[in-house]
Amino acid sequence: MEQLKLYIDGAHLDAEGGRTFTRENPVTGEVVTSAAAASLEDAARAVDAAARAYAGWSQTGPGARRTALLAAADSLRARGDDIVAAMKDEIGATEAWARFNVMLAADMLVEAASLTTQIKGEIVPSNRPGSMAMAIRQPAGVVLSMAPWNAPVILGVRSIATPLACGNTVVMKTSELCPRTHALIVEAVAEGGFPKGVVNAISNAPEDAPALVEALVANPAVRRVNFTGSTRVGKVIGELAGRYLKPALLELGGKAPMIVLEDGDIDAAVAAAGFGAYMNQGQICMSTERIITVGAAGDAFAEAFAAKVETLTAGDPREGSSPLGSLVNRSAADRVRDLVADAVDKGAVQIAGGGEGTILNAAAIDHVTPEMRLYSEESFGPVVAIIRAQSVDEAVRIANDSEFGLSSAVFGRDVMNAMAVARRIESGICHINGPTVHDEAQMPFGGVKSSGYGRFGGTWGVAEFTELRWITVQDGPLHYPI
Repeated sequence: MEQLKLYIDGAHLDAEGGRTFTRENPVTGEVVTSAAAASLEDAARAVDAAARAYAGWSQTGPGARRTALLAAADSLRARGDDIVAAMKDEIGATEAWARFNVMLAADMLVEAASLTTQIKGEIVPSNRPGSMAMAIRQPAGVVLSMAPWNAPVILGVRSIATPLACGNTVVMKTSELCPRTHALIVEAVAEGGFPKGVVNAISNAPEDAPALVEALVANPAVRRVNFTGSTRVGKVIGELAGRYLKPALLELGGKAPMIVLEDGDIDAAVAAAGFGAYMNQGQICMSTERIITVGAAGDAFAEAFAAKVETLTAGDPREGSSPLGSLVNRSAADRVRDLVADAVDKGAVQIAGGGEGTILNAAAIDHVTPEMRLYSEESFGPVVAIIRAQSVDEAVRIANDSEFGLSSAVFGRDVMNAMAVARRIESGICHINGPTVHDEAQMPFGGVKSSGYGRFGGTWGVAEFTELRWITVQDGPLHYPI
């Protein structure tokens, strides 16, 4: 088994003292990855390398940055097979999900390359005669990036692509659950031709994460923080960033609602819900977790959806014979079982589901009500709640009856009416007649409430990873009061 190392200042290095940790396959329990376990000193070395490289990289022209990012996209695609194997081994992902990760992540690098010439300012009219006032965007400095395991290539690349395009240098703290997958994408990006120290990555043992993250956020050279992951951990990151006055972009948990209006296309809604609720075993922040049907749409949808869900069985992803793969670990699977049992015990109806170990078939629970945990808790697994509403107003109230607000969807043939409903939903993203799971590199991606704040994607990401400065050029005699 290859021993994964840290990537600092263009070199693969052992952790201090040769410390390592391992990751097991969630289905078999066998050790599939051994990785370097960074110390606080290793973290400081990574930030120091990024800080040294910043002076040169921040002054590099947009053409050179674009060339490196486009080459990184090609390198990532070339490593597709290795990434697929790593995702199957480390997180139980299906090949389809892994291939989609590589495709979209490569698109993100291409989109980031296009942004290098879109980092713009403006001339602002000044009240002072002879003064030219400019609002200028400049790179911020060293960016600390933290990406999760569930969409490791997409979210790993997203955490560093726009920062690099803007002229920042990066230190990526990889996920403890998929160190090999993240190491592969860092190597692919580095092969784009970035100077030494521009891209750095450290892996860590799970028990070391709290101290390591605080040390990284506290480091004076770190000027921006971005984190994608759970709301629980996101609150910790937000508090740390606030303590050290570091701007943070947080993309956190979700409990995405999909409202099916009475005039909604039931077949289209069923297809979208099947994809949105169960792709990657429901382990996506945008996953459809609540299907809210209005009036007569309820019975029609539930009947059609039951037939769909029965076909979505799970299996060992390395065999490639089932549409669903494994959950990331046994505790995640047990949590889904507990949520289902709680709902059924309190009167809900289980349409489908079941399985053993980390292999769970798609489950749907009808007639979910507020006293059931599944109504409010993020499941992050292959289970969806069907909640019946008698009116549009009630459906909107239920959709907004959540601490989360990332993605949402509305199905209705009267598009203007569906748009009116969409405007009332408290979420950063809403899709009309489309699934809650949808991402494109150029779109403003992020949530509200406990789903976080800030936006990845396009020029909105540029705003997150640059400093906006006011600079003036003054000509002619100036008059002062003293």
